[in-house]
Amino acid sequence: MTDDLDDLKSALRAVTPAPDATKKAVHLALARKNFADHQGSRDEARLMSNRPNRGFLTGVTKMLNALTSRGGLAATTALVAVAFVAFVPLDGTRFTPPWSGASQDQRARLAAEQDDAAKRTTEAEYMAEEMADFAVAPVAEGMQKSAPAARISPPPTPSVIGRTAGLMEPPVMELPDTEAYANADQNPLRITAETPVSTFSIDVDTASYAIVRNSLMNGQLPPVDAVRVEEMVNYFPYAYPTPTGDVPFQPTVSVSQTPWNPDTQLVHIAVQGEMPALDARPPLNLVFLIDTSGSMDQPNKLPLLKQSFRLMLSQLHPDDQVAIVTYAGSAGQVLEPTAASDRTTILAALDQLGAGGSTAGQAGLQQAYAVAAEMAESGDVSRVILATDGDFNVGLSDPDALTDYIADQRESGTYLSVLGFGRGNLDDITMQALAQNGNGQAAYIDTLSEAQKVLVDQLTGALFPIADDVKIQVEFNPATVAEYRLIGYETRALERTDFNNDAVDAGDIGAGIAVTAMYEITPVGSPAQLSDPLRYQVAESESSSDELGFLRLRYKTPGASESQLIETPIVTDLPDQPDTGFAMAIAGFGQLLRGDDYLGDWGYSDAIALANSSKGDDPYGYRAEAIRLMRLAQSLSE
Repeated sequence: MTDDLDDLKSALRAVTPAPDATKKAVHLALARKNFADHQGSRDEARLMSNRPNRGFLTGVTKMLNALTSRGGLAATTALVAVAFVAFVPLDGTRFTPPWSGASQDQRARLAAEQDDAAKRTTEAEYMAEEMADFAVAPVAEGMQKSAPAARISPPPTPSVIGRTAGLMEPPVMELPDTEAYANADQNPLRITAETPVSTFSIDVDTASYAIVRNSLMNGQLPPVDAVRVEEMVNYFPYAYPTPTGDVPFQPTVSVSQTPWNPDTQLVHIAVQGEMPALDARPPLNLVFLIDTSGSMDQPNKLPLLKQSFRLMLSQLHPDDQVAIVTYAGSAGQVLEPTAASDRTTILAALDQLGAGGSTAGQAGLQQAYAVAAEMAESGDVSRVILATDGDFNVGLSDPDALTDYIADQRESGTYLSVLGFGRGNLDDITMQALAQNGNGQAAYIDTLSEAQKVLVDQLTGALFPIADDVKIQVEFNPATVAEYRLIGYETRALERTDFNNDAVDAGDIGAGIAVTAMYEITPVGSPAQLSDPLRYQVAESESSSDELGFLRLRYKTPGASESQLIETPIVTDLPDQPDTGFAMAIAGFGQLLRGDDYLGDWGYSDAIALANSSKGDDPYGYRAEAIRLMRLAQSLSE
């Protein structure tokens, strides 16, 4: 055995510097004691690569948690060095350890002598380097994505921190970050004389605000592409005037000085949907389409999803029906259409769901729509609610192909809403494509409080539309407005000719939902004007000088094929509406997060002051929470 031991010592010495002689005696004694104390644990610590909870790194973590001193930690580094040689030989071949038949005395001598090889500049440096080589290097080669800011790494294990007292932190295995967000470049400043007309589809989604909040609460500024300003503004309820007469809503327009530029103005367009009586609403057919793929096997995904749907069930009427379809490697129906009054059966079906497999999104969507078609009867409202992290990787995974498929299905009257869960592989692009083309809404749920807001407080607005294909078009008057820009709605832009084309899809408004849009305008003659007047400018408009522009709005009643038109002028003396100030504060907050170009020296302190002064009625605390997020963003940005 002596020759084998000598060979092993030579191999180790070739890659380590000389030991610290002053500590050798103490470490030698501790090494003998530790080795003797741990002889009985050999079978328990056997390495099993197919058992994640019993692999090599888990064994090392157990060892660290069991030690109580720096000396003990230093002494056992000899055992770690031996383990590395046993499983990662220098010549790349597998061999039987030469100490497998050695006596206890021989083993103790080997462990003590290897104490020299284990000592480098500090105990922590040795352990950190060896474990990083073993655990982190494979991840670093080709697995990291280009957007590390969107990845939230788990904190160090508290038990390890308490015992190592600053020596080291356990290695963190970073998973690949595949998050993708639907966004576009900031809307440009338009010269009114050249492009007087702006057209876009309304947006009532709220996913962006919740993703922004999730990032900030985890100590990171959100990815820029995750910030859609209109979704942040539309996250909040506002006290806008309610509609009168036969229209399901009416627009209200106001003009204010821009908070971030005293030489420009904000045109604030508010649309408040009516809240019809719900006691006489038609029966509701819901198909829960639940992603049970392997990527959903995290506490903030499938378990939170189950809890969220539990909250939703309390809002359903006894004659509503619920069915559950799941998809992973393949799709399947786990709950036949069941009366909402039978909560026990529905909850039992939810509780039995588990995660595993790839994400066969196409098969799941096809089956969910088929089940919804079977449930539908004359006068019933059918909805598919897709709950996923958006990671479609089997079947129709391309957003364009999914868009076409969903567009075909919505003509049947079954709308699709999408709920996003989790981070790390959140495919916001796919979720937005599905919701926008399925005549539904997209929301992101990261807490039970958000589930309460989306699936309880605002469930009626999500499931019962009062207007389809809502489009807004503003024609600005070049005699009074030199320049303008639309704040947000980058992904909702439409061509001018799309406004009168009823075949072009647009956003939908649900019962009781408010929608806000804002334009920053530069009056003619303002020092804020960025463009020079043309030498050969055509004659100024002959329209009334007090008009800044003209608002047109088109919508369809649910199920109708032809749109209806609402028109109103935008004049200079329109008073502010309730909540205008808070909406402006949120619009400024979103632009700060995006790093937009038109805010000048206006910063987070200004947004916080404006939000505080205009917070108004806040029964659910949403606005107070937004102010806390502004303060977090301010700190993180510094």
